[in-house]
Amino acid sequence: MATMFRYPVFPHLQGGFLQYLYTMFVMMWLQDSDPCDPGRSVMAEPDYLEGDCDELIQPKKLINPVKSSRNHQDLHRELIMNQKRGLAPQNKPELQKVLEKRKREQVIKAQKEEQEAHKKRSDLEIELMKRQQKLEQLELEQQKIQEEQENTPEFVKMKGNLRRTKQETGGEEQAT
Repeated sequence: MATMFRYPVFPHLQGGFLQYLYTMFVMMWLQDSDPCDPGRSVMAEPDYLEGDCDELIQPKKLINPVKSSRNHQDLHRELIMNQKRGLAPQNKPELQKVLEKRKREQVIKAQKEEQEAHKKRSDLEIELMKRQQKLEQLELEQQKIQEEQENTPEFVKMKGNLRRTKQETGGEEQAT
């Protein structure tokens, strides 16, 4: 018998026949039926379904105390009647109300922080903001110029290059 372990788990069952007998015995003991029967079921069926034994306590479904309460029944009946009439409650669920309230509070808090930030700016902060705005305007202007240069046709670019080279050569001749 080849095993995965170094030592056999059941050393007394080394022979194939003994192992077969042990397996058959275990199957008969677990199933309590003929091991050669192909129609046997894997699950054991409960005895209390037969109804022959009155000595056993039959399982009963537990009663839900919330559903059996008078208040719950009245509320349920009222909700069903309103649903039939088409008078569904127009109120929002509590969770949705809480979430909307939080969102409103966050927006109000953010607005207050912005107002306080504008009020408490020092002279240095104001000057830095002005410089930052000027730099942003300069960058935008440079980007516009670059875009215009990229969008111009190639012959216009070449004409500008020729003018520059002509002016440079003309300036060198005058200098000499």
